[in-house]
Amino acid sequence: MTALQGWLRKDGRKGIRNTVVVAYLVECAHFVASEIVQRFRNTPHEGQVQLIGFPGCYPNEYAARMMERLCTHPNVGAVLFVSLGCESFDKVRAANAVDASGRPVRTLVIQRAGGTRSTIDAGVGWVHEALAQIAEVPRVPMGVDELVIGTVCGGSDGTSGISGNPAAGKAFDLLVAEGAACIFEETGELIGCEEVMAERAVTPELGQILRDSVQKAERYYATLGYGSFAAGNAAGGLSTIEEKSLGAYVKSGDSPISGLIKPGDVPPAGGLYLMDVVPDGDVRFGFPNISDNAEIVEMIASGAHMTLFVTGRGSVVGSAISPVIKICANPDTYRNLSEDMDVNAGDIIEGRRTIPEVGREIRDLVIDVASGRQTRSEELGHREFILTYKTFEPIGPACLPGAA
Repeated sequence: MTALQGWLRKDGRKGIRNTVVVAYLVECAHFVASEIVQRFRNTPHEGQVQLIGFPGCYPNEYAARMMERLCTHPNVGAVLFVSLGCESFDKVRAANAVDASGRPVRTLVIQRAGGTRSTIDAGVGWVHEALAQIAEVPRVPMGVDELVIGTVCGGSDGTSGISGNPAAGKAFDLLVAEGAACIFEETGELIGCEEVMAERAVTPELGQILRDSVQKAERYYATLGYGSFAAGNAAGGLSTIEEKSLGAYVKSGDSPISGLIKPGDVPPAGGLYLMDVVPDGDVRFGFPNISDNAEIVEMIASGAHMTLFVTGRGSVVGSAISPVIKICANPDTYRNLSEDMDVNAGDIIEGRRTIPEVGREIRDLVIDVASGRQTRSEELGHREFILTYKTFEPIGPACLPGAA
């Protein structure tokens, strides 16, 4: 088995990065938090101090749970919360969760710290202390079977489903065979594929849950009056949501589906998992995810050490906390955006390589990134992040039949 080195956290999980997260708890604290992070640009710690946050001023259990999962992610070594002071976000609960995980944590309240400059200075000082502390976190052997890998697709076109997504699926098959936990998502882009997914479920009960999740997404989008199908998809050669769904589906590979999770649920063991990202209940907060970055954040909240991002039209985004590996499906797009892409799956379109060959390249790159190699988005400084409002009911035991 491939041997890696990971940062050992007190809960037993291991990270492939060792970051300090600066998290604002309302949009009013965004500027101060971002200025703290900016103070570490052009220093040896650039890239190790990263910004995340929640903009809303009224409470939401999903956002609170997501923030706790993100701030206790195995790639995170320490957390600085930045609060205005009068927002509804429960900063005490969040700090207690991080403290219980054994990580250094501090909360700065702008209304009590003297204002903008004083809070920035205090935050910079604390981050320096935290960096010194997490430098002492031990590195220990780590196996592929301890990795959690997510995959999303964005900016899809007619090439996505015949090159990039199936290559990502082959990589997933290889990683699942080595014991890794692999997560695919977006039930709103799997409409029409529910029956073939159900046939791959490890139990009949899970199969029905997979069907129900896609049907929920279909109802949700029907209520909105707009599906997960953008003008860019049509311009790129896709004609229907069913066609797009088939392309999105193949990035799951061919392994049995071990369970269904929701954002923030961590896979209990290796295997393949579907993430249901469509909120439960009535339509309350608009579109399930307003951009691809929201889906990446949900993958990270479920423990993803990194995310495979397949694109046909092109994308330049990365993410805070966990690296993003860009897989370009379209050879013309790769030629236009090669500085942002990690894998040229367009070689499949042009007959230079096969799907299994590119799948093997992706699997090997996952290991390299887990070993410390930076992805293109990391090198360029892309650390996009977005967290909005949603609502979910807890999953039941039938969603994870192998966890009992």
